Amino acid sequence: MKQGLWIWPSDARAQRRVVRMVAASPRLVAAMTFLSKSKDGLSNSELDELTSDNSNWETIWTVRQLLSLGFSEYRVDHFGGPARYALTELGRNVFAVISGKPLPAAPKPAAPAPVVQAAAAQAPKS
Repeated sequence: MKQGLWIWPSDARAQRRVVRMVAASPRLVAAMTFLSKSKDGLSNSELDELTSDNSNWETIWTVRQLLSLGFSEYRVDHFGGPARYALTELGRNVFAVISGKPLPAAPKPAAPAPVVQAAAAQAPKS
């Protein structure tokens, strides 16, 4: 984790290698676990508290790695609340691969509603 480029590669073989590197890091897996369980995301201090390492530097380093890989996103609260980190779709997919849990089924698109022209059919003809 202390070497290499922290970007999500376009090559499938390189992607598998990055996933293996992330899976080998207990800090990254723990952070992704906590972020996946959070509905609204976690702030720096919340993530630091959950990881129980009492090192904000380690938390920042972990979050920077997840951000640079595109596994998490930074959400700013414009009304004075703390900024929060949340998993992106890519991060959720990678976490599903690492954890071995199946991905949730994609929601099926709703069938288009039939166009009802009942009002035109009931109108009297003049």
